[in-house]
Amino acid sequence: MPEIRPSVPLRRAPHQLWRGVRESARSDAFGGALLLGATVLALVLANTPAFGGYEAVRDFSFGPSALHLDLSVGQWASDGLLAIFFFVVGLELKEEFVAGKLRDPRQAAVPVAAAVGGVIVPALIFAGITMSAGGEALRGWAIPTATDIAFAVAVLAVVGRFLPAALRVFLLTLAIVDDLIAITIIALFYSQGLQLQWLLLAVVPLALFAVLAQRGRYSWYFLLPLGVITWALVHASGVHATVAGVLLGFTVPVLATKRAWVQVGTTDDGDPTYDGLTAHLADQWGIVSTLVAVPVFAFFAAGVRVGGVEGLRSALSDPITLGIIAGLVVGKPIGIVGTSFVLSRLPSFDLDGSLRWSDLVGASFLAGIGFTVSLLVGELAFAGTGAAVEHVKIGVLLGSFTAAVVGGVLLSGRSRRISRERRG
Repeated sequence: MPEIRPSVPLRRAPHQLWRGVRESARSDAFGGALLLGATVLALVLANTPAFGGYEAVRDFSFGPSALHLDLSVGQWASDGLLAIFFFVVGLELKEEFVAGKLRDPRQAAVPVAAAVGGVIVPALIFAGITMSAGGEALRGWAIPTATDIAFAVAVLAVVGRFLPAALRVFLLTLAIVDDLIAITIIALFYSQGLQLQWLLLAVVPLALFAVLAQRGRYSWYFLLPLGVITWALVHASGVHATVAGVLLGFTVPVLATKRAWVQVGTTDDGDPTYDGLTAHLADQWGIVSTLVAVPVFAFFAAGVRVGGVEGLRSALSDPITLGIIAGLVVGKPIGIVGTSFVLSRLPSFDLDGSLRWSDLVGASFLAGIGFTVSLLVGELAFAGTGAAVEHVKIGVLLGSFTAAVVGGVLLSGRSRRISRERRG
């Protein structure tokens, strides 16, 4: 009997497996599925007898207290791992402003304005609903203003196979600007006990990071420790440490220069092709963000004890929960579609010719998937307030789920109609 040889040598198997994981991590649908899986697992553990073990892991603290880093596992996820997510967001924002969709003001005007409207209207709706509950409830006004890029784009990737490519560009631009606004809100309104000396010290490693980033390919071993030091100093200053991730991302050069470049491939003639460091780091760290940072944060942030029917009834009677749901499901679509409609009626501004208003309505519901950033803002707004935090999580989960279902159904129907038209 002839010897059977494996098609892939065993020594190459781990490499091939990792390559497959990397390729999957670049898929919008894969990232969304991983995020959804982490959320469902957290909800299951939080509402079964396994909650004790889940809570013990989440609240276990470790780290050097002298450096203000004696944090729980949950805090490490929200303050530390999520900084990686925001670092990637910073890289993507920089790339869009320098060489992407936000470079041309006329092209970017409608989705940028829509993002602003999609922040203002949900905040006003939340404030209107929670006004009667008093000043404490109003602290959560920014919770329904956020859009989760990973989830929104993942849903679009699943249901919108035949939708115009311009719709993904619109949603991405809107979500990126939305994240920029959310980052600004966190820095201005949810940073506590500002310690200016630590913030000034953070400028030193940040500046060194910026200088070395210009040297691109030679400086990675220095960039990582400088990034960690910058994050630690910003954390010690009282400014939420995720802001450090964005600032670090903004310092990385987008365009390839004589000093800062990364070879990304070859031409048909075999000549090397180069790219700036931003695209390279966004690709590398985007995988870490997709596989580790965002799912782990979601796992520890979404573990809310619903408390059965009574617990759900209690949450739904809380103006905070209702304000979040209404802001995400009603406020986002009204703000985005309304602002886009007004702006498109002005001279020199118009939607892409391939888009219909039904496309925009569906995308505006997907923008109501707040999830990651909404949970983060909720934790910052109501830290240590017990039931309020749990009700925030229920509101974010219900609101995001409802927005995803409505947007998915609308866009799926539109995609099927386009498919039938193409088949003739």
